[in-house]
Amino acid sequence: MTQMPQTRGPLTPNRPLADLTWLRVGGPADWLFQPADPEDLCAFLAALDPLVAVFPMGVGSNLIVRDGGLRAVVIRLGRGFNSIEVQGDRVVAGAAALDAHVARRAAEAGLDLTFLRTIPGSIGGAVRMNAGCYGQYVADVLESVTIVTRAGEVQVLAAAELNLRYRQSDLPDGATVISATFRAPSGDPSELTAKMEDQLAKRDATQPTKDRSAGSTFRNPVGHSSTGRADDSHELKAWKVIDDAGMRGARLGGAQMSEMHSNFLINAGGATAADLENLGEDVRKRVFQNSGITLEWEIMRIGEPAADQQD
Repeated sequence: MTQMPQTRGPLTPNRPLADLTWLRVGGPADWLFQPADPEDLCAFLAALDPLVAVFPMGVGSNLIVRDGGLRAVVIRLGRGFNSIEVQGDRVVAGAAALDAHVARRAAEAGLDLTFLRTIPGSIGGAVRMNAGCYGQYVADVLESVTIVTRAGEVQVLAAAELNLRYRQSDLPDGATVISATFRAPSGDPSELTAKMEDQLAKRDATQPTKDRSAGSTFRNPVGHSSTGRADDSHELKAWKVIDDAGMRGARLGGAQMSEMHSNFLINAGGATAADLENLGEDVRKRVFQNSGITLEWEIMRIGEPAADQQD
């Protein structure tokens, strides 16, 4: 096994990842590194063999780790990376800060980042995926990000350098986001708080928030309208084409497409990562057969299948 650099934060070999993801599935990572602070992360990456893969992981809210695990060093940021500071009309948030906490802290200061309140995850993941809801996205308010490169160097990137687009960004390979700076519009704190409470109520009424899921499973189809007219502004929703293909509530092993919201893949009990991913692929196949639309995964899937699942 590769010799690992000395660290101040915990560095754990052969660490199972299932308990670190919302879906509670997945095999072990070769190593799990939880850096104490940015300096610890920089020193580790600078000393790590360049051939060793790294995978920055947030709170695992949008992730399937396959049953065979991950041949990489998983970097998981914790308390040394979760600060939230308000500086005038800017909010500087550590990558490990939860989206909901950032939204609430901003609202208290009269700044509107309310769209983050219902996004399940941390700021690092929100930047990487250009997270958004209610018509607002990270791209609308992000000013810059601070990253640590795979070589262990700290860099500040302007938002424009990330090429943020629907659920995607162009962060450098192997880069770990450690903080982000948002420039937010102002608002009345009490009105912003009420707005977030309303958003939460709507989410809980329409999404299976009490089930083990990873949020939306598939991206909404791009370039397809509900009427077929090129000028139609009502883009199709993934849940609608899943419903039309008869896959609401579909099951495979312990995996299920939610009865409440058919674009939510849930661990209904005892699911493996293979159950979840294979059910998702079944949904994609049925949707394509029914409508000619190819759904794209929104959930990230990483790692290797278990030995008994390989061809």
